[in-house]
Amino acid sequence: MTGRSSTPLDYQLLYRLDSAFDDVLAALEAVNEQARLCPPGYWALDTPGAGGDWLHAALFDMWHTPGQDGRQTRNYIGLVAANDALLDAVIRANAAKSRFSDALQAIKQQAPSLLSEGRERLPRRHPRVQTVLERNGLARLHLKQCWRHLPVAEAPVSRVRFAWYSSGRSIKRLSVRQAEEKLLALDSDAAHVRLQLRRLAGIPSSEPLAQVQPQAPLMRANLFFTEPLADGHTRRALNAAMPIFVPSAQGRLPHTNCPALTPPEKRTRARRRDEKLEHEPFLPSLRVYRYR
Repeated sequence: MTGRSSTPLDYQLLYRLDSAFDDVLAALEAVNEQARLCPPGYWALDTPGAGGDWLHAALFDMWHTPGQDGRQTRNYIGLVAANDALLDAVIRANAAKSRFSDALQAIKQQAPSLLSEGRERLPRRHPRVQTVLERNGLARLHLKQCWRHLPVAEAPVSRVRFAWYSSGRSIKRLSVRQAEEKLLALDSDAAHVRLQLRRLAGIPSSEPLAQVQPQAPLMRANLFFTEPLADGHTRRALNAAMPIFVPSAQGRLPHTNCPALTPPEKRTRARRRDEKLEHEPFLPSLRVYRYR
């Protein structure tokens, strides 16, 4: 255990995490086995002739690779035409992944100091632990790659259109006071910081500001259903970082396009006329913008 005294809660939280991880591995093995028993149709963007090996790699890719940014995840963009048994196995795997995510959140909220120990314990619970450790050293699990769900189409799909979405961004509101504190946390003697502090002092203290964080490009898939859903919708959009399982009793894949392997370098969407933020940053060091 950790250097501090262990408590019954510690053991309970770690046991819950261990059990949840075991359930994820067992559920993914069940998906892999079901795909082996009745091979579905496969299509993968970057793997011509994709099959069971490609799906297995996508299911069990849970490890950081050397030099990988911990905030990023690897993509397995593709389609799997799945029968009912395989779809049921995928749904059970997603439920196990949710329980694993919940167990992690419980540790973060109730005993965050245990998180490091939990991450060290989990790799040793992998059934092929020796091979994993030989290949990856003692590289930690990539927790998000463990709990991210396998997308499932709600109904049979006639066609899929993939497209890179590279204009995503998160926007957080800041007060003038908060922006000032963030600037002062930088090198307040630097000329460019002093310039921004003066600029900030020239606006009303009640004015709201927006801090913008560009998001990593992601692949989006538009699914066009064979028949309208009960709610009348004829299509759905999904993030496509993992293989999308589409219902198909015959293993027949829907028609799809073939997008570029990598996202475009520049923004491809035109700016909206009703965009609320100014085009140029007001405080460049913080990526802070004024509202129009």
